[in-house]
Amino acid sequence: MNGASREALAAARESLDALTDNTSVDAAKLAEELAAVTALLQREVSLRRVLTDPSQPGEARAELAGRLLRGQVGGEAVDLISGMVRSRWSQSRDLVDSVEELANTADLTAAQHGGDLDDVEDELFRFGRIVASDPELRAALTDRSASASAKAQLLSSLLGGKARPATERLVTRLVTQPRGRSLEEGLESLSKLAADRRERMVAVVTSAVPLSDRQKQRLGAALAKIYGRPMHLNLDVDPTVLGGIAVRVGDEVIDGTISERLEEATRRMAG
Repeated sequence: MNGASREALAAARESLDALTDNTSVDAAKLAEELAAVTALLQREVSLRRVLTDPSQPGEARAELAGRLLRGQVGGEAVDLISGMVRSRWSQSRDLVDSVEELANTADLTAAQHGGDLDDVEDELFRFGRIVASDPELRAALTDRSASASAKAQLLSSLLGGKARPATERLVTRLVTQPRGRSLEEGLESLSKLAADRRERMVAVVTSAVPLSDRQKQRLGAALAKIYGRPMHLNLDVDPTVLGGIAVRVGDEVIDGTISERLEEATRRMAG
């Protein structure tokens, strides 16, 4: 992707992360809905061109997407797609590719929430090796004359009950909706997404007042250096915090707030 599309995809990834970091959101359902939107945009070329038409205001494109999708998919999916079509895209196909990536990422996030991400990554790799070593299986999965339902049934017999649900969903979508890619390219792309998701960490940051962009950048860089991984910041403002910030990474809490220091001083005095 070039220029505008790259920036639009980066913004969409951040929106998805902010949404799915909330474990109350059903990431697997969201993935299914985004996959349905991908199929719609892949099928309806004129629609995706309208939704990425730079001569139309972004808000008008978002309103159109909302009218088309509302009632067909959930509110989270509508909001994500509306936000995406507000952005500028270098090519209409880039929008389809990006919605598909978000669908796959949402499924990987669902696996992560369930503690299965490492297994999914391993299963994707092993499935790729199985396909590479079995020409007949590869031919059956890539046969253009075979129906999508027949391929899905074959994959169900191979993976059902043996692989994690997210693995089966990801592979089934890839095989039944290849979108011009080879099976090997698709599996490699999924494996990379899984690896990127596994390396990503989330820090929940609570502060008394909103952090500036510079403060967010410095905090993110500092945490990435401490933990040795890229760090996504989920920001929350709590006016009851007297000053400083509180940071939670997984089960670890790094508390630098004034209130915490006052409580600690009180405990020492009481002791």
